[in-house]
Formats: sequence, C-alpha cells, structure tokens
Amino acid sequence: MAGAHGPSSDADDTAEATPETASTILPTESPTLVWVGLGAGLLALEVGALATFLVAILSDALAAASLPGVGFVEGIEAAARQLPTLLSRETVPNEGYWNGQRWVGTFLGLRPEVAWGIRVALVYLYALAVAGWAVLGYRLYRREYRAADWTPRDDVIDRFRNHGWGLFGLAVVFMFVVMAVFAPALGPTTVDKNMRNSYDNELTYWDAETDSVETILVGEANLASQSRGDGEERVGPMEYDDFGRFHPFGTLPTGRDLFTFIAVGSRISLVIGLLSVGLSVGVATSLALIGAYYKGRVDLGMVLVSDGVMAMPQLLLLIMLTTVLKDTWVAGLYSGAFLLALIFAFTGWTYMWRSLRGPALQVSERQWIDAAKSFGQRPRTIMRQHMLPYITGYLLIYGSMTLGGAIIAIAGLSFLGLGVSPPTPEWGRAVNLGQEYVDTGSWHISLIPGLLITLVVTGFNALGDGIRDAIDPRSDAASSDAADDGAAAGRGGGA
Repeated sequence: MAGAHGPSSDADDTAEATPETASTILPTESPTLVWVGLGAGLLALEVGALATFLVAILSDALAAASLPGVGFVEGIEAAARQLPTLLSRETVPNEGYWNGQRWVGTFLGLRPEVAWGIRVALVYLYALAVAGWAVLGYRLYRREYRAADWTPRDDVIDRFRNHGWGLFGLAVVFMFVVMAVFAPALGPTTVDKNMRNSYDNELTYWDAETDSVETILVGEANLASQSRGDGEERVGPMEYDDFGRFHPFGTLPTGRDLFTFIAVGSRISLVIGLLSVGLSVGVATSLALIGAYYKGRVDLGMVLVSDGVMAMPQLLLLIMLTTVLKDTWVAGLYSGAFLLALIFAFTGWTYMWRSLRGPALQVSERQWIDAAKSFGQRPRTIMRQHMLPYITGYLLIYGSMTLGGAIIAIAGLSFLGLGVSPPTPEWGRAVNLGQEYVDTGSWHISLIPGLLITLVVTGFNALGDGIRDAIDPRSDAASSDAADDGAAAGRGGGA
C-alpha cells in the first residue's frame, strides 16, 4: 500500500504545484507588462518634444563646431516638430484676442490666464505621473526581481521619506527641473516670437478706442509694454498689457515677458550645472580613488595640485577664463553654456575631491581591499568594484550641494555681463536688468528671479542635507525621534 500510495501522493503534489506555479508567474509578469505599457504611453504623449529637444542640441553643437551635416539635422528637427505633443501650446493655446464679445484663439475660448494655468497644471501633472511611474518601477523591482529581501538602501530610502527638510528640497528641485525640461510649453509665449524675432511676428488685439480688432508687430507691442519705473506702460505680475497679452511675472524693461525669460533661463542654468557637476564628479572621483589606492607620493602630488588651484581667486579666475575663451568655438556651443561648464569643472573639482578624499582613504584601509589585492585583482577593478560603491553616497550629497553653488555662480557671472552670451535668457541677467527699478513699481524684474535663485539653491542644499542624514544614521536629524523631525527640518536637516 505504501508503494502504491507513494506515486499517487507525488502525482497529487505535482498536480497541486502546477496551479500554484502558474498563479505565481502571472502576477510576476503581468505588472511588468503593465508598467512597460504605462511608460510607453507616457512617452508617446511627449515624444515630439523630446525628439525636438535632443535634435536641437545636436544641431547647435554641429553648427558651433562647423561640422558637416547641419542642414540634414535641421531637416530632422523640422520633422520632429511635426510629431504630436499633448502638452504643447498648440494643443492648449493661451494666446488669443478679445473680439468685443469673446476670446478667440485661446483654449475653449477661455481667458488667457485660465488657458495658461490649465497648460501649466497639465505639465506638472504629467511630470508627477512620470515620477510616480519611476517609483512604481523601483517598487516592482524590489518586490519581484531583486534577490535580497532587504538591502541597506531600503533603510536609506525609509529615512529620507521621514526627513521633512529633505522632502522640501526634493519638491523644490523637482519643480525647477520640470520648469527647465518643459520650458517651451510653460511660457505664455515663445522665445522666438517675443525675444529673438519679435519684429517678424504679428499679434492680433482688441483696440478699445476704435472698437475693432487690429494687428501690430510684437516688437512694437513690447515697446508699449516696457516696465521702467512707475510709467503707465509698465506691466506687473499677473497683469495684462494693452494688447491682451497675459504676463504671469510681468514684463522686462524691454517689454518682453519675464516668465518666458525665466522659464528658458532655468534650462540654461540646469544644463550648465549638470555638466559642470558631472565633470567635477568624474575628475574628483577618479583622483580620490587613485590617491587613496596608491597613497604616498601620488596622494601628496594631488594635494599640492589641488592647493594650487584653490589658492587662485575663483571669481577672478572665472572672469579671466570667460573673457579669454569667449571667441573660441567652444564658446559657441549652446550659447556659451558648455564653456561655462568646463570652466566651473576646472575650478571646482578640488572642492569635490577634498570631500571625497577622506572617505576614499578610509575605504582603502578595509580588510576586503587587502583581500582583493592578495587575490591579484587589478587596481582598476578594485577601485571600481570595492571602493567606488562606498563613496557613492558622498557623491550624491556633495553633488547636490555643488549644483546649487553652480547656479549662484552662473547667475553672478550673468549679472556682471559675462558667461552666457545675450540675448539667451539667464536669471542673473534679469536681476541686472531690473536693479535700478527695485524701489519703483517695476520691482518685480529683479525681485522675482532673485527669490527664485534663493529658493532653488536652498532646495538643492536641503536635498543634500536629506541625503546626508539618510545615508548616515548617526547624524543629528537621522537619529532623532519622529517628534523631533520638525525641529531638524527647521535647522536645515541637522546641519
């Protein structure tokens, strides 16, 4: 009976295991397909804008370097502009005119400020959806595909989620990045129409004196909308000019829209900041790992080189390099943004290296490094696989804080008339344009971009504080109780 019962029991177990295996595989694969489908759908909504942005950067680089293929790339860019884009000003237009009875040309005939507000809200909702999609992807990987049930990274994320000051910084940085990425869609008008080729474009408006619809060149309308002191033609925040154009942040002394200027300028600041910090991180990390591995004269030589660079006045060095290299082909890349990134990386890698040198030296003394050497692993492999992962957290911390400093430096150079070449918009240039009107009715020209610079830099610093406290549980903010989170946030995340 036992022999007869054994095979029967095994068969029953196999029969029972089959449905369990199927029910296990189905929820594993199905969420992944749904997640991929959601990502494809989100990308399809903005594929036109993404393609246009990437091709435009390539076209600018080829033109600045005088390389062949510019015409071909410009043809691709023109084709990319024809791709559908949901969150574009063509889909949700806000530029129209009052015909005496209703608004014409705006989204659903709504007032321009309402149509513009709807488009801005849709852009940020889309960005939140993309961020939520990325979070869902990480949680799916953590639940279904990661071999370990727990890693130290999980504790880091959990601590950061309870860090109020760090979450504030993350929210500010998120809004800034979204503004930079979606700058063409967020502005109430376009750079080409309102700034670069204003006399090649016309606008239609309602003339109250003649009770008729008239047309005028955008450049002439800007001249009649200049914010210079307390003049009657000035346009403040959330006001319309005499031609039915809505200006969320008012107008510049030239009559151009300030919000469009700031939105496009945020892209310049972000690109320069990311390039400079990325280059600084690459140089600093490589030198820190090499110095920590070989020590001795190699590390001493790097200390002397960094001291020599740090001994030079950084502001004067920035001004000198910007002036000397302004006529080179590098200065033509992205309106001088690439040149600024190189200069910031050359002058700023020493501070990053100083921050990474200590942790790298500590890791180099660990027992697993000696074990890897005894097994005959190459120095490059040891540095990449056994040392780099342990200083990655410091890269995130100091990289975030350095990015805020780069934004201040960019604004400062633009304020002095250096750096990004005009007429490319940049926040520091807006502060410069409005400095003489601070105590007049045109106060918004300098105050708004100045406040935004302060807010964004504070956000990057707060994000760095949050990452630091999440990575190091022994820091003040991370080791405090939940009741002390508010106090920690108030003092800058335990800084």
